[in-house]
Amino acid sequence: MEHDGSNKTCNHIILVHGSCHGAWCWYKISTLLTSAGYRVTVPDLAAAGIDERRLEEVPTFADYNEPLLEILRSLPAGERVMLVGHSYGGVCIALAAEMFPEKVAAAVFLTAFLPDCTAPPSFAIDKLFEVPRSVWMDTQFKTYTAEEKRPASMLFGPQFLESRLYQLSPPEDITLAKTLIKITSLFLDDLGSRPPFTVGRYGSVDKVFIVCEQDFAIPEQHQRWMIENYPVKEVKSIEEADHMAMVSKPKELCQCLIEIASKYS
Repeated sequence: MEHDGSNKTCNHIILVHGSCHGAWCWYKISTLLTSAGYRVTVPDLAAAGIDERRLEEVPTFADYNEPLLEILRSLPAGERVMLVGHSYGGVCIALAAEMFPEKVAAAVFLTAFLPDCTAPPSFAIDKLFEVPRSVWMDTQFKTYTAEEKRPASMLFGPQFLESRLYQLSPPEDITLAKTLIKITSLFLDDLGSRPPFTVGRYGSVDKVFIVCEQDFAIPEQHQRWMIENYPVKEVKSIEEADHMAMVSKPKELCQCLIEIASKYS
């Protein structure tokens, strides 16, 4: 979905959701940014949100990102956008920056996986998965045989949503999430076999990381490890934000994004 702000020339911000979520999770931020005069585009990635594809119809990471890539592909010549990726959406905006660096004014990683230019794109996710499986609580994981040619799937459980993703969020947003989340994949086999993103393309794009200090899903320690592993242009922090900063601290996040847009766009 796309929202247009005032008639004046304004920055174009693309908000990219994380795993099991969809464009719906950005409803507060999209409203705030639009009211502030920004043009905001919020895609559902393939088989996510209201996209009608089933996960088995989305065999690769590139297929999953096709809705985002198509938006960038169709931008008028000379237009540059600010990409904001949340959680798994960080890997998605990294792919977009790799493919269309000339169209990206800045890439913003909101408590998001931050790929580097030396390891496969799965590296930061693999490191997080070194924690005991019990951390994922009632999240459902399923693998398939090679003959089935389907990506391994994941679906956050209600307990995990409440205690690790939305623990500081309003109860109505937890209810919304339980109603709307969909099964997805991290495409780890695919990402692990891909070459690193390149210095000349992805590496050339200005990057900002927004740390969410009360995130229990991608803990602050892991966020700061990613930043140390691959330093970015600027680091911002939201003290009382859980993993879902867009619903737990929307005004603070919106202010961060406006500051970044005015500086890099």
